[in-house]
Amino acid sequence: MEPESLVRIAPGALVVGRPLPWTVYDADGKVLLRQGYVIHSESQLEQLFQRGRFRPRRIPRSQDARADDTRDCNPFAEYAGFLHSLEGVLTALTERQASAEPRLLGLARRLEQVCQQSPDASLALVHLYAVAPTIQEQILFHAILCQRVGQTLALAPARRLELVAAALAANLALVPVADQLNASSRVLSEPQRQVIRKHPERAVQALQAAGLDRPTLTRIIAQHHERFDGDGYPLGLTGHELLPEAETLALAERYVAMVTRRAYRERLSIHAARQAITGLAGRASRPAVARALLEVLGEYPPGVLVRLASREIGVVTRQQGQPRSPVVMAIVNAEGQRYGGCFERDTRQPEFRILGQEEPEQLPSMDFSRLWGLRT
Repeated sequence: MEPESLVRIAPGALVVGRPLPWTVYDADGKVLLRQGYVIHSESQLEQLFQRGRFRPRRIPRSQDARADDTRDCNPFAEYAGFLHSLEGVLTALTERQASAEPRLLGLARRLEQVCQQSPDASLALVHLYAVAPTIQEQILFHAILCQRVGQTLALAPARRLELVAAALAANLALVPVADQLNASSRVLSEPQRQVIRKHPERAVQALQAAGLDRPTLTRIIAQHHERFDGDGYPLGLTGHELLPEAETLALAERYVAMVTRRAYRERLSIHAARQAITGLAGRASRPAVARALLEVLGEYPPGVLVRLASREIGVVTRQQGQPRSPVVMAIVNAEGQRYGGCFERDTRQPEFRILGQEEPEQLPSMDFSRLWGLRT
């Protein structure tokens, strides 16, 4: 690692109890901690801020509009780059930069490619980083889920790209205040409620001001908080007035909200979130959207920790045709000790059947790329 390619870690970029989003180096380029390591204390966090550096992976501008990028698709290695590019896209939209549209579509294309080539590992990002995600991370999760659901629904590639791009831009107006809202345990004030209710309209206005002439994309954003029964906002649309893509984005946002921790509540278990989605399917204009999300997730989505009949704890890594029997990589033994490596378990076998989701107070450290057999 060349030291000159490394930058200091900004305060607030890392959080105690959640996995590192990227590998941390010292000033000489030597690895201190690998991506997936969980910070255990404030003193350790302070040391990382003092000594740590990271390499910001970027999506090069020259490739923003390319759909044939042949780089390795490791979602974990791409994660920091996605977040960095997303911040740039949102800034470009806000500042009405001429590059806003190609950068937005370029990021959507790259995300689409990574999700297609590494679908399980991409979905795992949503669950591995669900402890206390920033607004940018939540937006990325929305886009990943939209891509996967759109593919399951067999949306045409052009429509799916518009959906992913809409997911990346839909919460543009909430970015300045979202982390503050999520960290508050108080009842929302009326001004805060107005910010939330007006954010679809303000996002559309920002995109149009930046020169985006994509009616489908802006309609998805404008409608993604409307509801089948007419009780949504901003226009109170009903039923089949809503685009299926808008319903997909709404459901992706609901799911992410359910499985991520907020100051005012704990996150739901996967089982509880699936039950809620099943309930929504009965009240939606297009139940197929909710069914598609449930199909994408399976009973135990990639990235979720589970307890096995062997008493081991493992991480779900991929589906294998049976929703209740995914492939799991065991990382903790029956005595509660961390394995030096990881061991694949076929949960179709009785001795390795899944007993249920494991929700530890703090995630164990793990090498994400190694669990999924991906090259870093």
